[in-house]
Amino acid sequence: MYEIHFLGACGTVTGSRYLLRVWNKNILIDCGLFQGDRETKQLNWKEFPFPPSKIHGVILTHAHIDHSGYLPRLHKLGFDGPVWCTPGTAALLQLMLPDAGELQEEEARFADKKGYSPYKPALPLFTESDARRVLKQAERVPFHVPREVVPGLTFTFHHAGHILGSSFLELRLKRKGGKHHTWVFSGDLGRPAHPILKPPASAPECDFLVLESTYGDRLHPKEDVHALLEEVIKRTGDRGGTVLIPAFAVDRTQELLVILADLFEAGRLPRSLPVYIDSPMALDALNFYKQFQAEYNDAFAARARKSPHPLALPNFHPVRNVEGSKALNTLREPAVILSASGMCNGGRVEHHLKFKLPDSRHTLLFVGFQARGTKGRRILDGEPQVEVHGQAIPVKAEVAVLPGLSAHADREELLEWATPQPAMPDVFLVHGEEPARAGLAALLRERLDWDSLTPRMGEIVRL
Repeated sequence: MYEIHFLGACGTVTGSRYLLRVWNKNILIDCGLFQGDRETKQLNWKEFPFPPSKIHGVILTHAHIDHSGYLPRLHKLGFDGPVWCTPGTAALLQLMLPDAGELQEEEARFADKKGYSPYKPALPLFTESDARRVLKQAERVPFHVPREVVPGLTFTFHHAGHILGSSFLELRLKRKGGKHHTWVFSGDLGRPAHPILKPPASAPECDFLVLESTYGDRLHPKEDVHALLEEVIKRTGDRGGTVLIPAFAVDRTQELLVILADLFEAGRLPRSLPVYIDSPMALDALNFYKQFQAEYNDAFAARARKSPHPLALPNFHPVRNVEGSKALNTLREPAVILSASGMCNGGRVEHHLKFKLPDSRHTLLFVGFQARGTKGRRILDGEPQVEVHGQAIPVKAEVAVLPGLSAHADREELLEWATPQPAMPDVFLVHGEEPARAGLAALLRERLDWDSLTPRMGEIVRL
């Protein structure tokens, strides 16, 4: 008998953690941080259900914080085993985990200032130093190369097409008589037409499928993203304004640069239009996207062999220092500024909001999901003013949305990925809000006659 414990991302899209207990070994698959409102974040402070020192190793599907961000805390509590991940994931962890630690320390300082922490002084969940220490435990495992983690238990990474280094996991467990149980953990599945990365590989034949359901109840819009972006930039340029794009530093910024490169190379936008990348993390991630060319899809690989590289056009200007970022507020000519954070909660983009929002010449263009309660969501919902750095800033700039950009497969894409199965696997739906899980469960039943389970937080399945 062995067990799988569902420790996160059950009815939510955050905190992915699944513990496999077999032969007195504990293997953790993903180690995500719970993100969101205060109640959700409090889950990170709950006692871990097993002594972290007893965890043999962690297998990561990718570097997003909701899949990797609990690692520094786990290390702080005694975990000292290997963290198996792809080379691309290991590279991005160098950026994302220390940044997460710095944010934890900032939150603790803010709690001290406001006096709402029960601790004096307030304690961070983990620190930047904790994050840097756990990075030393990363063991890089290439795609398609099986790795035995304990005798009889082997995993293989396959391309998931979600972000650089992202994978889904095939795990083979040897049973008595030489037979195997095969598990597939989808991680976060990307879309078939990512502008840079290989599409998700086909799901291998499996006995058990742990499937994400982020968009399990909906389809992505089919709008022409290139045409919509071109229109917004030209419309704003005609007013003499700047297009300010709050963009996630990893993948969304790089994806937008490729779309912009398409428009410049096709002559649909003037090559003299400056594009400023005002995010040190996005610039570091951009360097990794240039470096890991083995993850490129065929079309982008062909483009990358030409000069200049499509992610490094002459009118793409990196902005690393604070002085350069502040100088963008004095621009007098049309431009595009990509800046973090993607939901306008913190980061350099807030400084640009103070200068751009009160001016009707400019456009604030949203290119990603805006969670409830964030500054981006309040602007998108039409609030006439928002608070930035303690100031009430009027929203007079144009507010626009670029739909159709998502790094997650929608319901039809999930279904297409999961279907090459000769027999029905046992399906566990995770990483989705309850309506999304229910919608995907109904679709699997209707189209494939597959039953599926929607595990609760903390549920244990014994096999």
